[in-house]
Amino acid sequence: MPQAAPQAVPGFWDPRRRPERPDLTRITMIRFLTETDYPPFNFTGPDGNPAGFNVDMARAICEEIKVSCTIQMRRFETLVDAINANRGDAIIASMAVTPQIRAKLDFTDPYYRAPARFVSRKDAVMQEVRPEFLSGKKVGAIAGSAHEAYLKSLFTEAVVTGFPSDEALRLALRRGEVDMIFGDAISLAFWVNGTDSADCCAFSGGPFVESRYFGEGIGIGVRRGNDVLRQALNWAMFRLWEKGRFTDLWLRYFSVSPF
Repeated sequence: MPQAAPQAVPGFWDPRRRPERPDLTRITMIRFLTETDYPPFNFTGPDGNPAGFNVDMARAICEEIKVSCTIQMRRFETLVDAINANRGDAIIASMAVTPQIRAKLDFTDPYYRAPARFVSRKDAVMQEVRPEFLSGKKVGAIAGSAHEAYLKSLFTEAVVTGFPSDEALRLALRRGEVDMIFGDAISLAFWVNGTDSADCCAFSGGPFVESRYFGEGIGIGVRRGNDVLRQALNWAMFRLWEKGRFTDLWLRYFSVSPF
């Protein structure tokens, strides 16, 4: 079986910066909180229990720390308040680390990034996308999103159109009402390679990862000042990466690389 290309698996751990093993005896249990419906990261499995990449990551962390864990699903907008009201210990819900959210939570090192990418119809794919290439072209993005803000700031000669939902955005591209769309590469990878796209479209150009717009990466959130847990999570994630377990987990969920 051919080896997966290394760039298909994001990793943010530097082998030369191995975290010291923290005092794990101070951690007796971890109450993880995740979101209810953001497949393949978190969703309700056929047995009614939490499932998905984030859920499996949480379970692997608990095995590494050798501590019992619970995983509770809540609506995304309630997660921060739940942690700060001590209804959980750690949020593992694909939360992008931004300066705004850092004012409310502390975060582990990132365990993946959510890059932005362009998608065009298959007959108009570009190997590289630069601002001057999109002059006069209609480009769709979710209205009010960081992706729309990025386009308006850097792709000033494109005609940027905001859409209310992913469905509306993608349908506009399928129908040829826009030349390209720009958004979260992970969800777009699933759409491009799934049945809903009807094989219409493909990625154009490579990933955009500017942290000012798209966050510093995806980390696990803990209460401000909870360094004991934060350091334990960092140590466990490094160990999972070092052992190859993170790569196995990523490839199980993401056979198509968003990068």
